[in-house]
Amino acid sequence: MATIIFHIDVNSAYLSWTAVEQLKNGAEVDLRTIPAIIGGDQKSRHGIVLAKSISAKKYGIRTGEPVANAFRKCPNLVTAAPNHKMYREKSRQLMDYLRTYTTGIEQVSVDECYMDFTKIADKFASPVAAACEIKDGVKNKFGFTVNIGISSNKLLAKMASDFEKPDKVHTLFPEEVPVKMWPLPINELFMAGKSSVDTMKKLEINTIGDLAKADPALIELHLKSHGRMLWNFANGIDDSQVQSKPSEAKGIGNSTTLSEDAATYEEVQKVFKSLAQSVGGRLKKAGQKAMMVSMEVKYHNFQTMSHQKQLSKPTDKEEEIYDAACQLFLESWNGEPVRLLGIRTAKLVDASEPEQLSIFDIKIPEKPDEKHQKLNKAMEEIRKKFGDSAVMKASEMK
Repeated sequence: MATIIFHIDVNSAYLSWTAVEQLKNGAEVDLRTIPAIIGGDQKSRHGIVLAKSISAKKYGIRTGEPVANAFRKCPNLVTAAPNHKMYREKSRQLMDYLRTYTTGIEQVSVDECYMDFTKIADKFASPVAAACEIKDGVKNKFGFTVNIGISSNKLLAKMASDFEKPDKVHTLFPEEVPVKMWPLPINELFMAGKSSVDTMKKLEINTIGDLAKADPALIELHLKSHGRMLWNFANGIDDSQVQSKPSEAKGIGNSTTLSEDAATYEEVQKVFKSLAQSVGGRLKKAGQKAMMVSMEVKYHNFQTMSHQKQLSKPTDKEEEIYDAACQLFLESWNGEPVRLLGIRTAKLVDASEPEQLSIFDIKIPEKPDEKHQKLNKAMEEIRKKFGDSAVMKASEMK
């Protein structure tokens, strides 16, 4: 049975949910039909843009920019303050509705999820017909719209759901990748953060197709394991499964929700420094070392993203954990403000276990101590018997 995955994404969730609630309470104007944003308030114009209408987008207003900038672009802009309690309730209602089709749902943020359609495919004329039924059902039942992307894996389903909006169903099966995905700019590839995009543009990789056709060894040389993952994504390769039940993470980690969104890398570094100290201290207290470090981000719009890497050797050192988290963040950060940051370590080993050292880990003392002096004396006896080329002094082993 061929695997079929849906990616379901609410169109401009915060704005849509706010508009639906306002209309229900007697509002005469639908925020979705005028230049409007969610973020800050009309009088103070503080905060950042969390969501925007299609009309606001035409003025060049971007998600994540300061509200004050948005008003400079469009003086007659209408804004509404966010209501996260209401958003969580709308999200719960949506997920409950989707689970009437199947329990194979993996929610990845407040406004998006994956659905494993495979086991229920035989109940519908086609995946597209089923997606249209779900899309229209959401609109009729709740008053807001969704985009649904369809493919044989999660990566391509998500890419498909980002095609033309709103209220659309799109397919992106592997055979459609060269036509539908490869012409797109490289920054539109999932998990291609600003740092990675800048590096690839220096290599004259400007489209997803350029990356797909590039030498993966070259990409890996410049972007390490993240580069290999991006090359796989550009070629439509993804073997991750829909996780309808959260997997139990066996590891040690810590995360924090920021009092104010972090908008710069320098702000993020300070948070990671504190988290790395906490995680390193907990590893030491537990007598554990970690072979893997993962970094978690929740953006201002509650979209989540995580990225991980395997270490060359186990560690409980906060400096190494910090460096790994920062590297992972730079590889995948999309440049938008961050609400939550986390560091988690996994693949733990007992700190007392013998550690295999490489030749670069072996340090020879500048001046031989008493132990090495005795060793040199023994070696001298061997040298006399077998010749000078048989051994060398410890002081010469540098």
